[in-house]
Amino acid sequence: MLLPSLFGENLLDDWFDFPDPREYNQVEKKLYGRHANRLMKTDVHEHDDHYEMDIDLPGFKKEEIQLQLENGYLTVQAAKGLESEEKDQKKGRIIRQERYSGSMQRSFYVGDQVTEEDIKAKFEHGVLSLNIPKKEAQIPAKKTIMIEG
Repeated sequence: MLLPSLFGENLLDDWFDFPDPREYNQVEKKLYGRHANRLMKTDVHEHDDHYEMDIDLPGFKKEEIQLQLENGYLTVQAAKGLESEEKDQKKGRIIRQERYSGSMQRSFYVGDQVTEEDIKAKFEHGVLSLNIPKKEAQIPAKKTIMIEG
Protein backbone atom coordinates (compact mmCIF):
# COMPACT_ATOMS: atom_id res chain seq x y z
CA MET A 1 0.00 0.00 0.00
CA LEU A 2 1.43 3.35 -0.98
CA LEU A 3 1.00 6.24 1.41
CA PRO A 4 1.47 9.90 0.52
CA SER A 5 4.64 11.53 1.83
CA LEU A 6 3.32 14.86 3.09
CA PHE A 7 4.93 15.14 6.51
CA GLY A 8 7.87 12.76 6.52
CA GLU A 9 8.45 9.22 5.40
CA ASN A 10 4.74 8.75 4.98
CA LEU A 11 1.51 10.35 6.09
CA LEU A 12 1.27 8.38 9.33
CA ASP A 13 4.82 9.01 10.61
CA ASP A 14 4.01 12.23 12.42
CA TRP A 15 0.56 11.18 13.59
CA PHE A 16 1.34 7.70 14.90
CA ASP A 17 4.95 7.97 15.99
CA PHE A 18 4.86 5.16 18.54
CA PRO A 19 8.19 3.95 19.94
CA ASP A 20 9.51 0.81 18.30
CA PRO A 21 10.39 -1.82 20.95
CA ARG A 22 13.37 -2.92 18.83
CA GLU A 23 14.96 0.51 19.29
CA TYR A 24 15.44 0.08 23.05
CA ASN A 25 18.42 -2.26 22.56
CA GLN A 26 20.13 -0.06 19.99
CA VAL A 27 22.39 2.92 20.53
CA GLU A 28 20.43 6.07 19.91
CA LYS A 29 21.62 8.07 16.93
CA LYS A 30 21.25 11.72 17.79
CA LEU A 31 22.65 13.16 14.59
CA TYR A 32 19.65 13.86 12.35
CA GLY A 33 17.43 11.65 14.51
CA ARG A 34 15.84 8.64 12.86
CA HIS A 35 17.27 9.67 9.48
CA ALA A 36 20.89 9.09 10.58
CA ASN A 37 21.13 5.84 8.63
CA ARG A 38 20.82 7.84 5.40
CA LEU A 39 23.90 9.92 6.05
CA MET A 40 27.41 9.40 4.76
CA LYS A 41 26.14 8.18 1.43
CA THR A 42 29.14 6.98 -0.51
CA ASP A 43 29.89 6.43 -4.19
CA VAL A 44 32.91 4.27 -5.03
CA HIS A 45 34.38 4.28 -8.54
CA GLU A 46 37.04 1.78 -9.61
CA HIS A 47 39.77 2.70 -12.09
CA ASP A 48 42.72 0.66 -13.35
CA ASP A 49 45.14 1.94 -10.72
CA HIS A 50 42.99 3.60 -8.03
CA TYR A 51 39.58 4.00 -6.40
CA GLU A 52 37.66 7.26 -6.13
CA MET A 53 35.22 7.73 -3.27
CA ASP A 54 32.72 10.55 -2.84
CA ILE A 55 31.14 10.77 0.62
CA ASP A 56 28.25 13.15 1.29
CA LEU A 57 28.74 15.12 4.51
CA PRO A 58 26.27 18.01 4.23
CA GLY A 59 26.46 20.67 6.91
CA PHE A 60 29.93 19.70 8.11
CA LYS A 61 33.07 21.82 8.02
CA LYS A 62 36.49 20.51 7.03
CA GLU A 63 37.67 20.84 10.65
CA GLU A 64 34.88 18.54 11.87
CA ILE A 65 36.00 15.58 9.72
CA GLN A 66 38.77 13.13 10.60
CA LEU A 67 40.31 10.32 8.58
CA GLN A 68 42.21 7.47 10.24
CA LEU A 69 43.98 4.52 8.68
CA GLU A 70 44.58 1.52 10.91
CA ASN A 71 45.12 -2.16 10.07
CA GLY A 72 44.00 -1.63 6.47
CA TYR A 73 40.74 0.10 7.42
CA LEU A 74 40.07 3.74 6.53
CA THR A 75 37.68 5.29 9.05
CA VAL A 76 35.84 8.51 8.27
CA GLN A 77 34.53 10.32 11.35
CA ALA A 78 32.42 13.46 11.40
CA ALA A 79 31.24 15.27 14.54
CA LYS A 80 29.45 18.54 15.08
CA GLY A 81 27.62 20.35 17.80
CA LEU A 82 24.97 23.01 17.63
CA GLU A 83 25.74 26.08 19.66
CA SER A 84 23.31 26.39 22.54
CA GLU A 85 20.95 29.07 21.37
CA GLU A 86 19.32 31.20 24.00
CA LYS A 87 15.78 32.30 23.36
CA ASP A 88 16.19 35.07 20.86
CA GLN A 89 13.29 37.49 20.60
CA LYS A 90 14.08 38.07 16.93
CA LYS A 91 13.99 34.37 16.07
CA GLY A 92 11.00 33.58 18.22
CA ARG A 93 10.16 30.47 20.21
CA ILE A 94 11.29 27.10 18.80
CA ILE A 95 8.30 24.99 17.81
CA ARG A 96 10.19 22.16 16.11
CA GLN A 97 13.91 21.54 15.94
CA GLU A 98 15.23 18.86 13.61
CA ARG A 99 18.94 19.70 13.68
CA TYR A 100 20.90 17.65 16.17
CA SER A 101 24.48 17.50 17.31
CA GLY A 102 26.47 14.34 17.46
CA SER A 103 28.93 12.20 15.58
CA MET A 104 29.00 9.44 13.02
CA GLN A 105 31.61 7.23 11.43
CA ARG A 106 32.05 4.72 8.67
CA SER A 107 34.92 2.35 7.86
CA PHE A 108 36.16 0.97 4.55
CA TYR A 109 38.74 -1.75 3.98
CA VAL A 110 41.46 -0.36 1.68
CA GLY A 111 44.19 -2.96 2.21
CA ASP A 112 47.23 -3.31 4.44
CA GLN A 113 49.63 -1.95 1.80
CA VAL A 114 48.01 1.52 1.58
CA THR A 115 49.65 4.21 3.73
CA GLU A 116 48.41 7.61 4.91
CA GLU A 117 50.63 9.33 2.34
CA ASP A 118 48.99 7.39 -0.51
CA ILE A 119 45.45 8.66 0.21
CA LYS A 120 44.50 12.05 -1.25
CA ALA A 121 41.50 13.83 0.28
CA LYS A 122 39.58 16.95 -0.74
CA PHE A 123 36.46 18.48 0.84
CA GLU A 124 34.27 20.76 -1.28
CA HIS A 125 30.59 21.72 -1.10
CA GLY A 126 29.75 19.08 1.51
CA VAL A 127 31.39 16.22 -0.40
CA LEU A 128 34.55 14.47 0.79
CA SER A 129 36.46 13.14 -2.23
CA LEU A 130 39.09 10.46 -1.65
CA ASN A 131 41.60 9.01 -4.10
CA ILE A 132 42.94 5.66 -2.92
CA PRO A 133 45.57 3.81 -4.99
CA LYS A 134 45.29 0.10 -5.68
CA LYS A 135 48.19 -1.81 -4.22
CA GLU A 136 48.67 -5.52 -4.67
CA ALA A 137 49.51 -7.67 -1.69
CA GLN A 138 53.18 -8.44 -1.70
CA ILE A 139 53.79 -12.16 -1.90
CA PRO A 140 56.98 -13.17 -0.15
CA ALA A 141 59.63 -14.61 -2.44
CA LYS A 142 59.96 -18.36 -2.33
CA LYS A 143 63.21 -19.57 -0.85
CA THR A 144 64.47 -23.00 -1.73
CA ILE A 145 66.28 -24.98 0.94
CA MET A 146 68.84 -27.47 -0.31
CA ILE A 147 68.78 -30.94 1.22
CA GLU A 148 72.16 -32.45 1.93
CA GLY A 149 73.00 -36.05 1.39
